[in-house]
Amino acid sequence: MALCFGAVHRPYRVVVAKPGLDGHDRGAKVIARALRDHGFEVVYTGLHQTPEQIAAAVVQEDADALGLSLLSGAHLTLVPRVIDELASAGRDDVVVLVGGIIPDADIAVLEAAGVARVFTPGAPLNEIGSWLEERLDALDTASA
Repeated sequence: MALCFGAVHRPYRVVVAKPGLDGHDRGAKVIARALRDHGFEVVYTGLHQTPEQIAAAVVQEDADALGLSLLSGAHLTLVPRVIDELASAGRDDVVVLVGGIIPDADIAVLEAAGVARVFTPGAPLNEIGSWLEERLDALDTASA
């Protein structure tokens, strides 16, 4: 049974990706499904994606947002590389959110690198969808 949390302002597209060598993607799949049920168009790239592959998927899919799921501890290396690749591709307008095992001390570092929000384990799924919807709606309204 699908949960319906709300309806987005317009059909935003979100790429969900697993950068690096982490082979655990249950959380990424749960988030992808929750965002889909919230009304987003979701593209899941699968496991073991390089920063270059992730940026290429965002460009190809013309995504509004990118969700990165990391459990490997490589977030301080991989996330800035993905953000740099997005900027190089002219897509520094993409809202980047990160989820996974992220120490509290690293959250500010990721935000300084360009991450809009970090969600740690236990974050309510409806909170993630609602936050992203509000953020994208605000950006959509500001650019209109």
